Formats: sequence, C-alpha cells, structure tokens
Amino acid sequence: MPIRTNRGRAAVYRRLWGWPLRSPRHLAASIIIFVVVVVALGLIIPRVLDREPADPSAAGQPSTSAQGTQVGQLPSSATSLPTKVAPPSISASAAPPQADAQLIAELWAENWIKPPPDDDVNKWLAQLRPYTTEEFLAQMATIDPKNVPTKITQKVKAKKSFTSSADFEVGTDSGKVVITLVKTPANEWRVNSYTKAD
Repeated sequence: MPIRTNRGRAAVYRRLWGWPLRSPRHLAASIIIFVVVVVALGLIIPRVLDREPADPSAAGQPSTSAQGTQVGQLPSSATSLPTKVAPPSISASAAPPQADAQLIAELWAENWIKPPPDDDVNKWLAQLRPYTTEEFLAQMATIDPKNVPTKITQKVKAKKSFTSSADFEVGTDSGKVVITLVKTPANEWRVNSYTKAD
C-alpha cells in the first residue's frame, strides 16, 4: 500500500536511518555493507573508464590532426615543437671595462697569491671573501693554498667586458690566469671563477 502522508514518509525514513543504531550488530552490518560498496565502486569505475576506445575515430570523434592539438597531447610528427628562444647575443650587452670591476680583480689577485704563512684555508678565504661570490668561496674551500701561484708577473688587464660580467687576465709565475667577475644583485662586482688562460 503506497505511503500517502508526509507523516508516513517521515516514519519510513526514520526507520531506515535508525536501523543501524538499533543494536551493535546492525551497526557492524551497516559498516561492512558501506565498505563493500565503496571497494566495489573503486574497482568497477576505473575498469569502466578504461573501456573507452583509444582511437578517437572509432568513437566517432574527429582525429587530432583534423582538429589540431588538444590540451595534454603532443603534436603529431608532421608539426614541429616550438624551439627554445635563443639567448640574446653577448655582443648586444658588451660594455667598456669598468674601473671598479678592475679594482676588484686586482685586489682579489693580490689576496689570492698571498695565503697566510700557516696556509690556513679559512684565513685565506676570509681575506678573499670581500671580493668573491659566496658560491665561488665554497668551491675555493677545496683548494690547497700551497698550490696557488706566489707572484704576479703581469698586471691585471681587461680581456672581455659586458654589462653584468667581465673577464680580466693576470700573469703569474705559474702562467696567465683569467679571472671572471659578475655583478651581484647589490650592484657590486665579485669574482665568480678563474681559469688558466690558453
């Protein structure tokens, strides 16, 4: 017999929702049924979703080559991927050597070739710190001060100069060395590396 009044519907709903709370056995049965339904849905839904046709033309959809590349898909082999934007040419940012960059290069070179008498790396790095980037100081911590040149034989001179970096060459008793300086965010020149000149 159909339920005809709101009071009758409410009573039925109360009985349905109240059934799990009538006894611990009902509550346990309700939890088990809920867990089984959730696990079943977790297993069935991915399988149903995986059954969609892999070929878009089989599902009656136009192919990606006809409609262009969709989001999340690589373009077909006929179209080429965009290339990386080329960096601006170095000649565009070339600038005359700056006097403060040369001064830092000279001070760094003088302190570089004069390690402390006890060849203490920490003292040597401390005297280079005002002229060197923190990243390069960490690399220099691996150098033995005994292995650096002991005398400057040729003054520091500019080799290449740009707006944010500069190379200076200095002659030592172990050969010529190129010192590379960079401009820090604080707009100060600091030595970032050095290499033996060719």
